[in-house]
Amino acid sequence: MPHVERERWAEEMRVRLAKRMQRTLPSDARLATRARALNERHFAGRLRWTSIAFADMSHLWGSCTFTTGAIRIATRAASLPEWVIDYLLVHEMAHLEHSDHGAGFHELENRYPLTERARGYLMAIDQGATART
Repeated sequence: MPHVERERWAEEMRVRLAKRMQRTLPSDARLATRARALNERHFAGRLRWTSIAFADMSHLWGSCTFTTGAIRIATRAASLPEWVIDYLLVHEMAHLEHSDHGAGFHELENRYPLTERARGYLMAIDQGATART
């Protein structure tokens, strides 16, 4: 391969890796942007929260404080595929209307079309972590 072409490919790979690394960094602004889009798409824009951010959580993937409207997503989720993070957001956003995991909550959660797939993905990660301990 000529030197010029090697340089071009090296630069292209550097750009790709930089984009991938950027996606894996926890960004509260990215979460907020995703949450607004998901709110419009799946909840007709009616949900309101007071804050949304990544947080250090070792056992949970996310949390929503129903009384204050604070949503937290585990920092370790930042490197997961976007569709899984979207599921985590939809799950926690559904708690803004239903504090429990009852039928009403599941109706809202299942508006996200990849709910079952994302739940399976997270279960597989959790099982792998359990097997290593």
